Amino acid sequence: MGRFEVLVEEAEHAPIGAWDFSWLEGRAVEERPTWHYFDRVAQRAAGVSSLLEIQAGVGSMSAALPSVPALSAATEGFPPSVARAAPRLRARGVHLVVTSQTRFDLPFTADTFELVISRHPIAVGWSEVARVLRPGGIYFAQHVGPHSLRSLSEFLLGPLPDASERDLQVEHRAAETAGLVVRSMQLEHPRTAFYDVGAVVYFLRLVPWIVPGFTVARHRDSLRALHQLIESKGAFETTASRTLVEATNPP
Repeated sequence: MGRFEVLVEEAEHAPIGAWDFSWLEGRAVEERPTWHYFDRVAQRAAGVSSLLEIQAGVGSMSAALPSVPALSAATEGFPPSVARAAPRLRARGVHLVVTSQTRFDLPFTADTFELVISRHPIAVGWSEVARVLRPGGIYFAQHVGPHSLRSLSEFLLGPLPDASERDLQVEHRAAETAGLVVRSMQLEHPRTAFYDVGAVVYFLRLVPWIVPGFTVARHRDSLRALHQLIESKGAFETTASRTLVEATNPP
């Protein structure tokens, strides 16, 4: 069995559970945006009386904050992530609410939270964010931006449309339509590199929307070509896309 087959088979059968990228350590890297989102969340959380994290994943962000308000909550709907998030959030006094993975209704009364945060939400329910924010409250989030990892997607899928629902103008309009006032939207493109084809296979299993319908069988020829490129150059380099969003609910 050749190196390509070994790498692909290993990645294809590696267990996929919660939102956990530790399997990729040493095999892929994604640089972080320059704005240091977690640090800025920590500063804001220290000065508010209520906090909500939307789509909290395994709870690593809220659980790691130096301090959390007395009223702190988080939502998550992916069962493996819920199982990991629940004990770590409970230990910090953060209430975890299990929500739907396909709907974005927030099970909270209106005007509840002073600060709403989210890191890489699958989609944003802008009207629900506006509803649960207190007047004067802030939505402060880091979104996946437009065309994240586009060259990887196109390597396996071919050319993609230029339009994206994550374009800044699209998100800006959606936020304002929901009644929010956008203070700022910043876009950066952090470098991302994959050091073997197995890392690509595992990543695409964990983040399937980068290549919708991805399977090893369906994309084997493209994966083999990608393997050859990585073997010759040492890595497949692309760029992620991240948007820092700050919007307020008007008083």
